This record gives sequence, C-alpha cells and structure tokens, in this order.
Amino acid sequence: MTPLLNEGFVIKRSVFRNCLELYPMQEYNLMMEKMNKKNRFIKKNNDFIRRFTAGVKVIDIDSTGRLLIPKNLIAVANIKKEIVLSSAINIVEIWDKESYEQVLEETAIDFEALTEEVMGMDGDETDNVS
Repeated sequence: MTPLLNEGFVIKRSVFRNCLELYPMQEYNLMMEKMNKKNRFIKKNNDFIRRFTAGVKVIDIDSTGRLLIPKNLIAVANIKKEIVLSSAINIVEIWDKESYEQVLEETAIDFEALTEEVMGMDGDETDNVS
C-alpha cells in the first residue's frame, strides 16, 4: 500500500451539506493544527470545534482496498443505495447519489455568476482558466 493509504483517513459530517468528508490523515492533521490555534476561551470557537469534530471517525483501508463507512455517518448523509465520490481539492466528499444530483441541479442555475464571483474577482488576471 502507498504511504497515504497506510496513514489512514478521517471521515466526518460535512459542515455545509448532508454529505460526508473523507480526509487523508495528513490533511486532517493540518486542519487540527489550524483549529488548535483558536482561542478556546472564546465560546464560539469552542462551539465551532465541537460541531466540526462531531462524529469524527478514524478509518483504515482493509486488505482488499476498501473502507467501511460507519452506520451512524451513513444515516447523517442520508445514504440510501448508490454513492458519489466527489473531489473537493484535498478531501473527498461522499454523497448519496440522489442528494448529489439535486445539489448540482440547485447550483447549476447560478453557476455562471458563482464562477465569476469566486474565480473572477481575485485580481489575478493571468489565470486564463476555461
């Protein structure tokens, strides 16, 4: 197995949507380092950290290259039968297929404006991505 697979993964509920997020252990550790810098004497920081880490599970890849999603997290993401794995830069989102397609449909209407707002306003005129 590659080192990435040997290190394991963390799976957790998403902050914004009814899906799961799969972090390679290295990425999750970087996130926790960032969280650890938050002042824990500020209530909203504690509330955020508690919610962000709620239901976090460390998982390993088995000898056949599979990972098992804990049942409680399957329920959180409302996964019924088919799933979609969606790359989200440094993590993988795990969706119920119907939910994923519904979210894509909802966001398709405003995707042009969203693209311009997110990618077009950063002041870097040299990107030329299209």
